[in-house]
Amino acid sequence: MSYEEYDAIVVGAGFAGIYQLYRLREQNLSVILIEAGEDVGGTWHWNRYPGASSDVHSFTYRYSWDKELLQTYPWKNHYLTQPEVQAYLRNVVDKHGLRKYIRFNTHFTGAKFDEQKVVWAVDTSDGKALTTHYLFTALGALSDMNYPDIKNLNSFEGEVYHTAAWPSSYDFHNKRIGIVGNGSTGSQLLVALAKEAKHVTSFQRNAQWNVPNGNRPVPDEERAEINANYNEIWDAVHNSAVAFGFPESTIPTFSVDDEERRRRFQEAWDKGNGFRFMFGVFSDTTTNRSANDAACAFIQSKIEEIVKDPVTRQRLIPTEPYARRPICNNGYYETFNQENVSLVSLKETPFTEITTRGVKTSDGVEHELDVLIFATGFDAVTGSYSHLDIRGRDGQTLKEHWAAAPTSYLGFSASSFPNLFLISGPHHPFTNAPPQIEAQVNFISDLVAHVGTLGTVEATAEAEQEFSDLSNEIVKGTIFHEPKGWVFGDNVKGKKHSTLFWFGGLKAYREYLRDVEEKEYKGYRITRENAL
Repeated sequence: MSYEEYDAIVVGAGFAGIYQLYRLREQNLSVILIEAGEDVGGTWHWNRYPGASSDVHSFTYRYSWDKELLQTYPWKNHYLTQPEVQAYLRNVVDKHGLRKYIRFNTHFTGAKFDEQKVVWAVDTSDGKALTTHYLFTALGALSDMNYPDIKNLNSFEGEVYHTAAWPSSYDFHNKRIGIVGNGSTGSQLLVALAKEAKHVTSFQRNAQWNVPNGNRPVPDEERAEINANYNEIWDAVHNSAVAFGFPESTIPTFSVDDEERRRRFQEAWDKGNGFRFMFGVFSDTTTNRSANDAACAFIQSKIEEIVKDPVTRQRLIPTEPYARRPICNNGYYETFNQENVSLVSLKETPFTEITTRGVKTSDGVEHELDVLIFATGFDAVTGSYSHLDIRGRDGQTLKEHWAAAPTSYLGFSASSFPNLFLISGPHHPFTNAPPQIEAQVNFISDLVAHVGTLGTVEATAEAEQEFSDLSNEIVKGTIFHEPKGWVFGDNVKGKKHSTLFWFGGLKAYREYLRDVEEKEYKGYRITRENAL
């Protein structure tokens, strides 16, 4: 059998895969990128549901390495919609001549490390035999669709969609729609579809705290000021925790009186953005339960002020702390005042089954629908690998490696898996994605240049355990663990509650990477042959 041989193969054409491809081409490596979709975008290709939008400010939800694009690429509003993000990534690929290195409509199904030849044998849906010295999986932390466990899941005879596999065309006018899920995706979808559908029913599994996003057009003079200050902006992003481009608070909640505290909450509410409300108002919202209660009380007062129907209002008030992934939408609570919108609390009346005509709840009501949409998210981080057969030394699979708990060294390396880099793998930073991705790709690319095209690099088991223990220790004692959500894998039936992210912030993460590099890549076992 003849093989196509490469120095590097990248899997996935989202933010991570595109930048990794760019860096490898800069180093003159022979490389291809394998992408299952028909175009670039990754998450932003598949998640094209109505209302899909970033909740990171437009001026920081992009790459920092292309200064020309930072200053010239157009964006008109405070936030980017799905089509705008995908168009931006297409532009990056075309500007830098990367499209010719991408193999579209090709599914990566697995890979096996050949210890004798020191190469990865890569399996794809097109049946071609590929080998590569280095393998980079940029699968995305949010790519493996999650469906709820409901009796007769496939019985409905109407239209059925998952938000992460959205059709290219649809028409919901004059239709009755049911949306299952009300996280970031479900809430965006509800606001959008309530403007066009005959009726929308939100099947709410857990009430979640929403704040406005503050979206608005960005005037030319503001854009000019941003362009003139991009060096300072990115320096602040790289030296922050969540990397959103706003100053993170250093002021404890109860260091100010009640009036000042409410004034600060109101100011953040008016400006908008969920991460700003969680991290930019007070410094202890996620670590002090009383401080968290104060934030919850403010948002609850807004729910009570906005939502007219008392039953709906009460159902929209969460019973959990403000510690899930922050959500923001303009008009979310106001949407429930529309006559064509209703709310069903699945905590009060859970699903009993899906029927041919809709869904039935425990109170005996059959909710008749024309369209059923699952906005039920993902099996985050490790779910992207659950259907893949990736085997390292001695034939060990990644599934076996993560049997006890997801682990990694630095958020992208695993012991017994030489020359494999799992970009945005277990314990990668819980931050704005592009700067987090850049930090990882820059480190990995420099490491590859150091090792060379015939060398090997492999995390030690001790380093992997130490980094994973540190990641677990950082989040211990915070409130993040209390709600049961996707950030810890609680949304997937049978999945263990595990720390999937690094909660130490981007600045601390970058400092950790810098220390590893300065100490000659401590934690790695490296064999250098014919180094670049």
